[in-house]
Amino acid sequence: MAGDSLDKKDADPSAGKERERKRSRSRSRDRERKASPGKERKRHRSRERKRSRSRSKSADRDRRQKDKERDKQRDRDMDRDRNRKDRDREKDSHRRDKDRSRKTSMSPKSKEIRIKREKDMKKEEEEDEDKKKKEKVQPLSLEELLAKKKAEEEAEAKPKFLSKAEREAEAIRRRELETEERRRLVDEERKKRRVFQDIGRKMLEDPQERERRERRERMERENNGMEDDDSRQKIREEKDKGKELQAIKERYLGGVKKRRRTRHLNDRKFVFEWDASEDTSIDYNPLYKEKHQVQLYGRGFIAGIDLKQQKRDQSRFYGDLMEKRRTMEEKEQEELRLKKMRKKEAKQRWDDRHWSQKKLEEMTDRDWRIFREDYSITTKGGKIPNPIRNWKEYTLPPHILEVIDKCGYKEPTPIQRQAIPIGLQNRDIIGVAETGSGKTAAFLIPLLVWITTLPKIDRLEDSDQGPYAVILAPTRELAQQIEEETIKFGKPLGIRTVAVIGGISREDQGFRLRMGCEIVIATPGRLIDVLENRYLVLGRCTYVVLDEADRMIDMGFEPDVQKILEYIPVTNQKPDTDEAEDPEKMLMNFESGKNKYRQTVMFTATMPPAVERLARSYLRRPAVVYIGSAGKPHERVEQKVLLMSESEKRKKLLDVLARGFEPPIIIFVNQKKGCDVLAKSLEKMGYNACTLHGGKGQEQREFALSNLKAGAKDILVATDVAGRGIDIQDVSMVVNYDMAKNIEDYIHRIGRTGRAGKSGVAVTFLTKEDSSVFYDLKQAILESPVSTCPPELSNHPDAQHKPGTILTKKRREETIFA
Repeated sequence: MAGDSLDKKDADPSAGKERERKRSRSRSRDRERKASPGKERKRHRSRERKRSRSRSKSADRDRRQKDKERDKQRDRDMDRDRNRKDRDREKDSHRRDKDRSRKTSMSPKSKEIRIKREKDMKKEEEEDEDKKKKEKVQPLSLEELLAKKKAEEEAEAKPKFLSKAEREAEAIRRRELETEERRRLVDEERKKRRVFQDIGRKMLEDPQERERRERRERMERENNGMEDDDSRQKIREEKDKGKELQAIKERYLGGVKKRRRTRHLNDRKFVFEWDASEDTSIDYNPLYKEKHQVQLYGRGFIAGIDLKQQKRDQSRFYGDLMEKRRTMEEKEQEELRLKKMRKKEAKQRWDDRHWSQKKLEEMTDRDWRIFREDYSITTKGGKIPNPIRNWKEYTLPPHILEVIDKCGYKEPTPIQRQAIPIGLQNRDIIGVAETGSGKTAAFLIPLLVWITTLPKIDRLEDSDQGPYAVILAPTRELAQQIEEETIKFGKPLGIRTVAVIGGISREDQGFRLRMGCEIVIATPGRLIDVLENRYLVLGRCTYVVLDEADRMIDMGFEPDVQKILEYIPVTNQKPDTDEAEDPEKMLMNFESGKNKYRQTVMFTATMPPAVERLARSYLRRPAVVYIGSAGKPHERVEQKVLLMSESEKRKKLLDVLARGFEPPIIIFVNQKKGCDVLAKSLEKMGYNACTLHGGKGQEQREFALSNLKAGAKDILVATDVAGRGIDIQDVSMVVNYDMAKNIEDYIHRIGRTGRAGKSGVAVTFLTKEDSSVFYDLKQAILESPVSTCPPELSNHPDAQHKPGTILTKKRREETIFA
């Protein structure tokens, strides 16, 4: 055996050589390893890294393979369960059919066996269902979902190594896409080149050839039904126009004539020597192409043509002709009418602009009517001048405008807008306006304008003749208020003012009067006292103002007023004729200086009969100016009414004050004693109150008013002395602790709040004793837009009719027999 092996080795010299080569290679590798151990270590590490990477790849591959196998196994199990269920269902149905067939022939023992079997089957089914429920895959928790998502993201982030086959497939796909894109670009380029060649061919084409080709294409389109009648008509019209234009060019511009073809002897026999363009049988001009149809105007018809058709054409022709003629005329008329209407509307729009957008010269009577409506101005009594739009537009002297601007009067109030122009015409005025509407400036400005027109030397020389103007007020407080305003206006102009009122030393007032003054502001009682004691004469008085005339009448000053007016000389009294209403004559008289007629101005918030009687006696043809509605409560004052007994008033007042209020407020009572008692009780409760009534001295009254205006006091408890004309700024609330005896006083009381465009509240306490004013109070509340009448007042028997209109008969004494 050994010999055989040796023989084989010897016999195979090539195998020996190979073995020798391997040995030498291993020896050289050992030598290298010994010579460089670092390189060997690196090689070993790289080999280990490759092995670990291949192991991780194989582990991933195994995991994926296991997941796939697990999914397949789950699908197989589910299919097996489904098949088993179907088989069991079939068996059950088969068994039930058998049982039904055997039911009649079954013995009791067999029945028991069958029932046992059914129970066993049910148990098996229940056990299977429980197993399935247990086997049901539970939904993954949030942590598992997050872990799964993280694993997927890591797997996507890992570099994907494609196999050789996948790389080859991707390269082939990319190559196909590039080829397809290149083929598409080549096709597009070829198509563009073909279109360009077609366009060039058509441009170089002979016109006759082009016409023949177009005719051929058109015939094909008509045969194929490719084109509708409208498009055909358009093409025909375009072609006709082109041909007509070509014919005109050749006729007038000398077109290039083609040489006629010469006929040689050897040519064909029949040669047409005319061109298609020389054909004159077709007219391209629409005037000749669409010739007018012959109309014989009813004289007959053309022979050889259908008569009915001729009649139809004739009637259509006449109908179109008449419609065309009529339409043209109507169009012209309509255009003319519309032009006139537009012109009229433009003029109307221009004229109908609001008065605020017009200049003073452009104002029409209609604009002035709208102006008066906007400011609730109503006038009567002869030719009333137009009101003032603003201070700058009106022709007042510059020094007066400067004073008005310094006093802070930006815009005139409604009563000022209308009363000042009337006053500047020297006309008598009755001004009916709500309290706080700027009446003081309305009678002061015309007076100041007239006084400043007089020479100053005359004013100083005639100072012993008394004042130029007398202003009468019902109360001291109102007289002092007017004095403040007059000084504000008159001091810059050098006009002196003296107040003649009670409660101040008569001697001091007499001294000031002897020094000379232009305006005297007085209460009726003290003025009569001064006149009787010769402290004052009214020799040059030409301007009399009765402010709050209705209040003066109510307070019993009517005889005093008449007595004062008798002291004024009658030589300058106006004539009671139409001359007193003539604006031009009155204006001339106003500018005549000392010889001016006497001017009487009366301002009031209400117009009772006594005031009308006084006006008729002393005013000559007066102009009456109503602002808003005469005697109506202020539109911005919310009126509240509470019905109660006398004993509940104090408790109710404390409730009203406890709700909170914005000082100052005014509480009105009817008696002086009640005024003091209420003020003391309020001070005990911790409220800051002061009083104002006729029993107080002048200094006390002035001190109380100044404290209230300065904010030192929050509540003013007053009688009707404070109800007229007194202007205390920002009065937030008025409380009628005792209801006024008449509705006029009530209106003046609530007029202390809601002044100068602000809103206010008026609270009134009513008792059974005030039933005489229930009706008027109810009407006043109903007419106010911001107030609501309580049902206790609106349904009260005394509020249903005016007192005195229905007589209530007393019941006779009746004897009852039992």
